[in-house]
Amino acid sequence: MTISVMIADDQVMVRQGFAALLGAQPDIVVAGDASNGVEAVAAARSLQPDVIFMDVRMPEMDGLEAARTIL
Repeated sequence: MTISVMIADDQVMVRQGFAALLGAQPDIVVAGDASNGVEAVAAARSLQPDVIFMDVRMPEMDGLEAARTIL
């Protein structure tokens, strides 16, 4: 079974680092990423990932509000 993951963080290097680490695992696919909470909500709705790694402090909409909106 493959696990799809989305990464949401306002720092590019953090997103790239998590994507590299997770993408190296045979049973994980990085489905997408987002740089703020608004993008995270839109991406989560379209990609329907199994797991979302999300920063709490992001511009436009913080991670907590984005998580509440996604759920």
